[in-house]
Amino acid sequence: MASQSPSVQKLEMFIFWSRWLQAPLYLGLIVAQMVYVYLFMVELSHLVLNAFSTTHINENEVMLVVLGLIDVVMIANLLIMVIIGGYETFVSRLDLDDHPDQPEWLSHVNAGVLKIKLSTAIIGISSIHLLKTFINAANLDEHTIKWQVIIHIVFLFSALAMVWVDSIMNKTLLAGKAHH
Repeated sequence: MASQSPSVQKLEMFIFWSRWLQAPLYLGLIVAQMVYVYLFMVELSHLVLNAFSTTHINENEVMLVVLGLIDVVMIANLLIMVIIGGYETFVSRLDLDDHPDQPEWLSHVNAGVLKIKLSTAIIGISSIHLLKTFINAANLDEHTIKWQVIIHIVFLFSALAMVWVDSIMNKTLLAGKAHH
């Protein structure tokens, strides 16, 4: 194999270095995570204060607020997957081998696994929104409910398509390795 010219080597090193341009994006997502923590605490305090105030809230209202809190937690989980998994996959390895709190999924993360985990999280978030819609259906028009169900079904089919494509790609990779 012929050696490359110094200018090509410098270009390739610069292209490889460019992955670090994503680091501020992940830092920005951490800031977004902090905003979600703040919103969660505000909503939780409203729930607790309303539960013990003289104006009682009914079970449906409590359930809608709790589902909203679960929604925030699921979005926060999605953010963590994107921040940690994306950084590990696209920017730099995290040196966590001996860390007792290392997430189990991080040891086998790659772009395909990350896409499937993200699509699963999005389906979970969509499911929470759909459940909130069904609980509050009396206050919503049929058109809104119909479109939320259609969007949820599209998320489901998209996730299934990603899993299918990923399994085809893995079979192709395995078959290619078997021939070598």
